[in-house]
Amino acid sequence: MYLDKQRDWLQGVRVLPSPNFDERPEGAEIRLLVIHGISLPPGQFGGGFVERLFLNTLDVQAHPDFAQLAGVRVSAHLFIDRHGQVTQFVPFSRRAWHAGSSAFRGVPECNDFSIGIELEGTDTQPYCAVQYQRLATVTDCLMGHWALSGRDSVVGHEHIAPERKTDPGPAFDWQAYYALCHCL
Repeated sequence: MYLDKQRDWLQGVRVLPSPNFDERPEGAEIRLLVIHGISLPPGQFGGGFVERLFLNTLDVQAHPDFAQLAGVRVSAHLFIDRHGQVTQFVPFSRRAWHAGSSAFRGVPECNDFSIGIELEGTDTQPYCAVQYQRLATVTDCLMGHWALSGRDSVVGHEHIAPERKTDPGPAFDWQAYYALCHCL
């Protein structure tokens, strides 16, 4: 896996371009990685529902829990499923819609200056070893290309939107992740 800097896409991963992105503000520098946890339906894995959500093709009638997602337009730059497959939805130079109302060190609107990485999981179920391995590989790949400064530039969604979000949650092992990264 490597970054094609001219195209802002990772090479060696699955690419499914999402329509849910826009331009970053003029002069915005990427300086934050935001780690998320997601499962659809909640607590269930596989089935392609997360991908469909990010592509605006989720059938909201396919499961009772999906009704609340009608009309929702969200995305992340990357999604890492339970088997470690990495999918990119948005080029890194563009603003994915993953953080919502958020702030990092007093600076609001984290989508403006961050890369969003979704892990298939929940706050309470352990993430898979292969997910940590892929996340570490991605982190190492991205760290050298932007104004990312080690551990200080990697947070969970829970850290930038603490009143709204809890992911990746207590099931995410930060120390295991850090140990796998060469750059943290």
